[in-house]
Amino acid sequence: MEKLTYEQVLAMDLPNIIVYAAPVMIAFTLLEWGISQYKHRKTYDNKDTLAAFAIGVINLLITAAIKIATFGIIIFFYNLAPFKIEPSWWGFILCLIWIDFWRYWSHRIAHTCRFWWATHVTHHNSEKYNFSVSFRLSWTQHIKIVFFIPVALVGFDPVTFFICHQIEVLYQFWIHTEYIRKLPKPIEYIFVTPSHHRVHHGRNKQYLDKNYGSTFIIWDRIFNSFEPEVEKPDYGITTPVNSYNPIYLNFHEWMDIFRDVRKSRSLKQALVMIIDSPSRIAEKKKEYGID
Repeated sequence: MEKLTYEQVLAMDLPNIIVYAAPVMIAFTLLEWGISQYKHRKTYDNKDTLAAFAIGVINLLITAAIKIATFGIIIFFYNLAPFKIEPSWWGFILCLIWIDFWRYWSHRIAHTCRFWWATHVTHHNSEKYNFSVSFRLSWTQHIKIVFFIPVALVGFDPVTFFICHQIEVLYQFWIHTEYIRKLPKPIEYIFVTPSHHRVHHGRNKQYLDKNYGSTFIIWDRIFNSFEPEVEKPDYGITTPVNSYNPIYLNFHEWMDIFRDVRKSRSLKQALVMIIDSPSRIAEKKKEYGID
């Protein structure tokens, strides 16, 4: 079978769905902000919102700048696949489910390995929960493309991958709100809803490291990481950053890792500081005498 080239994919003139959806997302964010102001609810913090927009805009620029590299990786592994799944309606559905499966695991690993947590913490270090939080995507998150190599290796063509991946990203927008309460049970059982994702952003003890699902909550139910929303979540990370600086919000965990590795007394300690669970780092630092 003839190999697909990057030039062939570019010639297809694929639509950037996220760019087209951006004005709609911004409009809904402004609407939610207006409702919060009208009802005197503290859903938004203006400095926090501006930081989210700045992070989001720069993330879009980074995405565009490295598009050739990231898309090239998918094409490379697609060409290694022993068989190909041609574009079709059923192939699209299967690809969406397969991508969502790997999004679940990449998300879960990002909460249980400090290195990957550094690529994700930016999304969690706000103590507010609103539509603008969906824009807070780390500038270093793009290295997580490695988790989606299995999608290409199965034989889903890069065009289908590109569209399904954008849909998965866009789905995240509407679940970042407090204004949509619990939905009918069939929806809550299958799909990720705002109620599920509020739990994920909570730092309440029973909510920590729960509900990793992206579009489908069924993965959390299958792999025992599901937690229903009961009490109101307390949003943010366990150690607040107390900053609105977009650069610091993106790199504070990387800086902490670098400092802890530099103070480590052995290779083993250094590796623990990099790959252990974020929830155990404080305990390990105390054990190793790293202040």
